[in-house]
Amino acid sequence: MVPNLLHSSVDDCIFCKIVAGTIPCYKVYEDDQFMAFLDIKPLTKGHTLIIPKTHYQWTYDVPEFGHYFELAKNIAKVQIANLNCDFVSFLTVGRQVPHAHIHIIPRYQDDAHKEGIDATKRSSPTSEELLQIQKQLSQ
Repeated sequence: MVPNLLHSSVDDCIFCKIVAGTIPCYKVYEDDQFMAFLDIKPLTKGHTLIIPKTHYQWTYDVPEFGHYFELAKNIAKVQIANLNCDFVSFLTVGRQVPHAHIHIIPRYQDDAHKEGIDATKRSSPTSEELLQIQKQLSQ
């Protein structure tokens, strides 16, 4: 059973806390409207989340939808250039955290996800590994 996160308050939102700086992250991009940071339980090396700084529940609620996806594309190109991945998958689900977010997932020939994405195939990189990836992706 998926918990009902659909009406969670902004005060309870982990991504709003990351934007506010009360929860640390491995930030790879930030501007006035958006922030991107590494997933600490990544599906693959370099798995990044991009979020609007303003709390919107769904990706399609973000007013600057086109700009949002352009930024995701730009981050994907940095991943391809700096992580030597084969391609990048984009995923929007929205139920795990009720704050709009795009998963930008580098894909590797041997990444154990086969044709799709297996959400159970997560890793636990060390903080040193995350810092190294952060340096490779920071723009």
